[in-house]
Order: sequence, then C-alpha cells, then structure tokens
Amino acid sequence: MPKNSLKDSLKKLREIIDWFDAQEEVDVEAGLGKVKEGVTLIKESRAELKKLENEFEKVKQELGEEPEEIED
Repeated sequence: MPKNSLKDSLKKLREIIDWFDAQEEVDVEAGLGKVKEGVTLIKESRAELKKLENEFEKVKQELGEEPEEIED
C-alpha cells in the first residue's frame, strides 16, 4: 500500500468507521480486512505525526537560537 498523506489517512479511517457503522451484521472476513487496513493507516499516521513533530521542534529551536531584534 503506498504511503498516504495524513489528511488522506484520516479520511480513509473515517470511511472505515462509517463502513462499520453502516453494517447491520458485519461480515467477519470483510471486517478483518478493514481492521488490517485501519492498523496500517494508523501506523502511517503516527509516523507522519512524529515526523511533523520533529520538524516543528527544529523550527522552534531555530527560532530560539536567533536573537530577537528590539526596536526602540
């Protein structure tokens, strides 16, 4: 499965949740497939969030290292 953007992953997770909500009787095999897909999407989302968090921390450190100019 190709890597999804965070926004796409969240959209697909919402679709999986909606699929389960729409089922009167869940087909166990189909449900298992959806759960597996959801796990993959969650793992990808966590990795992407960690990457974004690391980038945010870099930017924050860069801002902290630069002296602020004070105008009088």
